[in-house]
Amino acid sequence: MKNDFRARNHPAYWAFIVHRGSGVLLTLFLPLHFWALGQALQGAAVLDGFLRWTEYPLVKFAEIGLVLLLSAHLAGGVRLLVLEFLEWREWQKTLLAAAAGVSLVAALAFMLNLV
Repeated sequence: MKNDFRARNHPAYWAFIVHRGSGVLLTLFLPLHFWALGQALQGAAVLDGFLRWTEYPLVKFAEIGLVLLLSAHLAGGVRLLVLEFLEWREWQKTLLAAAAGVSLVAALAFMLNLV
């Protein structure tokens, strides 16, 4: 039982959870994204109405979350590529923290651009 908890408290396990969770959430977002793109096919007035809706603070906050999910998923994918093509080294634990930091910086930069 103790070994099971120790394995789940490892940084690589949490990187796995973030990568899978962000992938699932991005998959759930995809139909909404296609619907939004489809608004352009309905005409300029419908698209303008949709674009006005995107100016609400809650939507802006959701966009920041989306950028965070995208950057976290990208960082997790790069981490998996490093694991696939390189031998495991202790410094790769540091890459987990760096990937999380880069993801947060990307979301914060996006947020500052919106404000």
